[in-house]
Amino acid sequence: QVQLVESGGGLMQAGGSLRLSCAASGLTFSNYAMGWFRQAPGKEREFVGAISRSAGNTAYAESVKGRFTISRDGAKNTAYLLMNSLKLEDTAVYYCAADSTLLSTTVFRDQSRYRYWGQGTQVTVSS
Repeated sequence: QVQLVESGGGLMQAGGSLRLSCAASGLTFSNYAMGWFRQAPGKEREFVGAISRSAGNTAYAESVKGRFTISRDGAKNTAYLLMNSLKLEDTAVYYCAADSTLLSTTVFRDQSRYRYWGQGTQVTVSS
């Protein structure tokens, strides 16, 4: 039974930092690319970033490039999203996703390609 569980969300002032975690179980973690997506109230879910199976390649949305960093820890079967310099517009529910067929950064942005999804964690940025 595959399960992805996000954690680490909460309330943070603009300019602060949060680190989100995505713990995976029921799958061979090293065989899966991991993606992060977010959905703000009244908006469509959008791509945030992704990391390849080998952790050698990453991709980011332009809106977060230079502020957010994706990483993964194979020993802990966990992917991370470190969010620095948070802005009000970063407020959203953040989801992690996994898929074993994504082998290059060219397809990481396509959310329809991810087979497994977590339940999401709320991030709220205040002024």
